This record gives sequence, C-alpha cells and structure tokens, in this order.
Amino acid sequence: MVSHKPELSSGERIVLIDSRQRRYLVTLEPGGEFHSHAGVISHDQIIGSLEGSEYRTGSNARFLGLRPTLNDHVLKMPRGAQVIYPKDLGPILILADIEPNQHVFESGVGSGALSTALLRAGTRVTGYEVREDFAQNAKSNVESFLGPDALTRYDVKIRDAYEPHDDEGFDRAVLDLPEPWQVVPHLETSLRRGGILVAYNPSVIQVQNLRRRLADGPWALIETVEVLNRTWHVEGVSVRPDHRMVAHTGFLTHARLIES
Repeated sequence: MVSHKPELSSGERIVLIDSRQRRYLVTLEPGGEFHSHAGVISHDQIIGSLEGSEYRTGSNARFLGLRPTLNDHVLKMPRGAQVIYPKDLGPILILADIEPNQHVFESGVGSGALSTALLRAGTRVTGYEVREDFAQNAKSNVESFLGPDALTRYDVKIRDAYEPHDDEGFDRAVLDLPEPWQVVPHLETSLRRGGILVAYNPSVIQVQNLRRRLADGPWALIETVEVLNRTWHVEGVSVRPDHRMVAHTGFLTHARLIES
C-alpha cells in the first residue's frame, strides 16, 4: 500500500473540490496550473502544503485539496471501458468475502476499477482481458492509485475467458462479462471447493441465463441482489430524501462451488 507524508508532493494525484462539491483529479507538476471556470491555481501553490489545505483562484474561488479516495479514483480515472461504480464495488468485496492473500480470478478487467478494489484489499489478481488497450489502461490506473508494488500482485493476460484456461487454484472469481455462463464450466475446475463466484451484469436476461447454468452445476447458495443508493438532504430543519438517487446499474449474482 502507498504511505503518505502530510505534505502533498510533486507527481502525486490529488482531488480539488470546489464550493459545489465538484471534484477534479489533478496530477501535481512543478510549474503546472489547474484551470477551471472559477480561475487558475498554480501547482506550486499546492506542492509542499498540507493535505486538507484550501486554495484560492484569482477570483477568490475556494478549492479544497485532498488525496483521492478509491471512490474519487474510480469516478475520475481514465476509462477505456465502462467501470463498475463504487456503490457496487463494496458489496462485491463483501459478497465474495474478499480478504488478504486470496488468489482472485477476474474477467474482464475493463478500466481496472474492480481490480484496484481487489488489490487494495490485499489479494493477488489474475485477470483475463481480450483487448490489449484495456489491459494496459487497467494496469496504468492500478499503478496510479496503488503504486508500482501493486503490479507485482496483478497479472493481466490477453486471453478470452470464454475459452478453457489452465490457470487454477483460485479462491474467488469475479466476472464482468456479457455472457458469464460461458465461464462457469471453466471455474468448476479452476476455483477451489468452497470458493465463491460473483458476477456483475446489467441485464436481467443475463442473470436469468447465468442462474440457469449455475442451477445445473455444483453450485450452492445462489443469490442475486441489486444495490440502490439514495442520499438525503439534511439542512437545518429540512430533512428529506434527495430528489435524485443512483438506482439500477447492475445485478450481483453470487454462488459457492461445492464440488470440484
């Protein structure tokens, strides 16, 4: 894991937050500048200051500077593919019962959001990805947030997860694929007995096909859930649900392998 000094330093990524809580991911460089509708902030003004400091533009607009959380990183990082959003990343870690030193099979890796969450939890990840550009982007995003040491636990292979694979000894498997049921037969030999599979799918038809395949195999405790996220407006005596909520993004189906 990356350890941090109190001071923000050159080369770090930080998040600048304006008065309306909008977030901007910035990589600090000597002589660099952050430009927004509210004006300009020099990177030199930020480098060497303490995390949590406040900075002002020439028009006196205020920005708060902090190191990005995983939530910030996922929402603002460069994307080649659609990411799994933070509201689903947390439940995936719990449903898969992720813990340090587990060996996790992941496919496809996309932009690396789920990979980052898994690696940050201390696992080793073997990822299958059919696109070289997605694989490279995922590794870059992992390194930018977790540091280069995380790549020693991250093995991304340019392979099709729908085809038979010879990798084995996995404790967990997490899938973000259009047809996860095609991967299930291979996991029945590569996932250890008692291991857990979690699949993320946006369509209920995908879930239906996956559930049908799981029901025909050596799987138990099969369940599908959907996570909804509603924030609240709390200001003085005005307390009510916000007008907007993060509703459907995808379904999470999880199951345990009882034979191998």
